[in-house]
Amino acid sequence: MIRDQAKKPAKAPANEAPAKAGKGGAEKPAAAKGVAKLGKGVIAVAPPSFRRERALLKQGVWPVAGCDEAGRGPLAGPVVAAAVVLDPKRIPKGLDDSKRLTAEEREELFEKICRTSAFAVAFASPARIDRDNILRASLWALARAVHALPELPKRVFVDGRDRIDVSCDCEAVIGGDGLVMSIAAASIVAKVTRDRLMCALAQDCPGYGFEQHKGYAVPEHLAALNRLGPSVHHRSLFAPVVAARAKHQPGIITPEPDLFAETTVITSTEITVGL
Repeated sequence: MIRDQAKKPAKAPANEAPAKAGKGGAEKPAAAKGVAKLGKGVIAVAPPSFRRERALLKQGVWPVAGCDEAGRGPLAGPVVAAAVVLDPKRIPKGLDDSKRLTAEEREELFEKICRTSAFAVAFASPARIDRDNILRASLWALARAVHALPELPKRVFVDGRDRIDVSCDCEAVIGGDGLVMSIAAASIVAKVTRDRLMCALAQDCPGYGFEQHKGYAVPEHLAALNRLGPSVHHRSLFAPVVAARAKHQPGIITPEPDLFAETTVITSTEITVGL
């Protein structure tokens, strides 16, 4: 992945990024971990590695899982969490943070991960998100996915700054989906699963455009929400949904059935149709 490098101060050498102060005032290179300089004007972001998992494997610590979620930001649909244990001998080529991949690349890698790895997927429903808040609901779903793996891992790497409540060692890795290969695989599984789910929900609730924006607060979604009012799949306490409900459903509202009210978990030992 190539991106333009920010302009440097006039005094900085052409091939050197300005230094930043680290802890204690010490200077450190501006290039972040996992970023390699290719020359003037461009830098390349290195793909995630299997280094951490391999180090644990050499110590006899295995299985090692990576976990990540998709769908914290949308106004509708559940949060989808995934946990993946890669097979060290059959790691699919091209694994990367799902955000760096095209939809076609994610779909292809999703199929390869499901064929070669142990994985589990869990959902946090809009009702749980409303009850617990988005962060707690996401962490709950991540823990559910880990505990649903065919074999409980001995170590879990989770994307972000928050560890999850699991019955094994857990390490939070900020930016982990771009650093740790197992987390990258989980990000792909979570993203593809949620995208497919939102396309299915679009058929249940036509008019909102879920198949296009996947529930995110883009102008088209906000316009549909203002026009149609909230659906059962919307997160009731998110501000745009509250405003739409006040317009279309004033007064006391009887809650509609929530398709994801029951805990839903998918594992690699099950045959799943439609995901």
